[in-house]
Amino acid sequence: MNWNMWFPLLLIATSLLPGLIIFSLAEERVRLRTLLNLSGALVKLALVGWMLWGVYQGHHYETRLPLLPGLDLVLRAGPLSLLFVTLSAVLWLVTTVYAIGYLEGSPNRSRFFGFFSLCVTATIGVALAGNLLTFLLFYELLTLATYPLVVHRGTEEARRAGHTYLVYTIFGGALLLLGTVWLYTLTGTLDFATQGGFLDDLDKAHHPALIIIFALLIAGFGVKAALVPLHGWLPQAMVAPAPVSALLHAVAVVKAGAFGIVRVVYDVFGVEFAAGLGVLGPLAWVAAFTIIYASLRALFQDDLKRRLAFSTVSQVSYITLGVAIAGPIATIGGVIHLVHQGLMKITLFFCAGNLAETLGIHKVSEMDGVGRRMPWTMAAFTIGAFGMIGAPPVAGFISKWYLGLGALEAGQEWVVIVLAGSSLLNAAYFLPILHRAWFRKPPEAWPHEHDFGRKETAWALLLPPVVTALLALGAGLLATAPFSPLEWGKLIAEREFYRP
Repeated sequence: MNWNMWFPLLLIATSLLPGLIIFSLAEERVRLRTLLNLSGALVKLALVGWMLWGVYQGHHYETRLPLLPGLDLVLRAGPLSLLFVTLSAVLWLVTTVYAIGYLEGSPNRSRFFGFFSLCVTATIGVALAGNLLTFLLFYELLTLATYPLVVHRGTEEARRAGHTYLVYTIFGGALLLLGTVWLYTLTGTLDFATQGGFLDDLDKAHHPALIIIFALLIAGFGVKAALVPLHGWLPQAMVAPAPVSALLHAVAVVKAGAFGIVRVVYDVFGVEFAAGLGVLGPLAWVAAFTIIYASLRALFQDDLKRRLAFSTVSQVSYITLGVAIAGPIATIGGVIHLVHQGLMKITLFFCAGNLAETLGIHKVSEMDGVGRRMPWTMAAFTIGAFGMIGAPPVAGFISKWYLGLGALEAGQEWVVIVLAGSSLLNAAYFLPILHRAWFRKPPEAWPHEHDFGRKETAWALLLPPVVTALLALGAGLLATAPFSPLEWGKLIAEREFYRP
């Protein structure tokens, strides 16, 4: 192996090895556990930066290891892979800082951070997968690694949520396995192919089978991507600690599902072939229905994390919608929303965690005047909320702008109506929160206030949402800067998705 062949394995190892060591640490080894967490995250981030520059310059990073007869374990870093890897690496670092502060003094921290690291390892594996088999292996590892995080608190409610999560995700995994095996029997390969997929030369007699395989794969990935009606696990999983909710919604699980849909459409079927099969239209309608339905459900949630959960169901489907519109501009909008939604949604969940830990606030109806007590937290929340609505100059506006332009380019004007309706609904469930927080009189006492003295909250809880809010704002203000999510999305569309 040359050095470039080692880099994908090193990216996996920077979270896998610290995680395995952390499992063996006693609870009182706080400093060593923190050192392992932060050093692993920082080294991973440095490797990602090096590989971003290398891929931009045209370097090739691929690891191929024998796995099954005729099938290899393939880890490959291309522009699309590194977009997801970069998001995961950056948000792993800030979520680690947040989790250290959030779980201070709580039991079972070594178990938590061990599975936390395995979860990130699986996410990086999903991002780097060079074929469908590798993707499936890391995708299922992600299910196993996140389950202990969902049930971490050990309450009856947490166990029920974990059971629901397992039922949904194992069902999705079974659909994926069936679709993958069937596809392999038809094609003899599972390697991802850029600019066209690998099904163009298949006999037309197999097209009905390919339509069924497409449905199986999309349904399998649609469980984690929370496409309606496969979304039921996500709101229930909100019983997990705030760092886990942030991880599920912004970095790992739902993004892995959405990323899988992108892979199926562009790297397995190819967008032109999929359009010829007639499968992209139904996918676009499912995504559009999910966007509107979940936004309507969010309107009626008083529990803050459940409102944010339904918001996630809606927002992640923008990625699927951009892919299904089948045009370069819409594709860019969908792909960059992978990053933009991650930055905005993790900000919102960090802030929700701060409100719960500092003041005991869990419901929207309890948020009167909270902006005066926790101005920095609510300023970050405000930026995230405006981004979700699609208000400039936050990153969410860039995503929706490109999705709208792409829909018009593809002659699918109805998508613009969906985007406009979604933005109105986003405003309808976020603006009342902001009005309560900033313009209503605070109560005489909060539900359960934690004493941080003169400080708003602990610095480890406050710094992450401020950083991610600034990143979401910067991704909008500096959208045309080199290496911005938008410019990298254009690079992906040019190199991987559309033939020049």
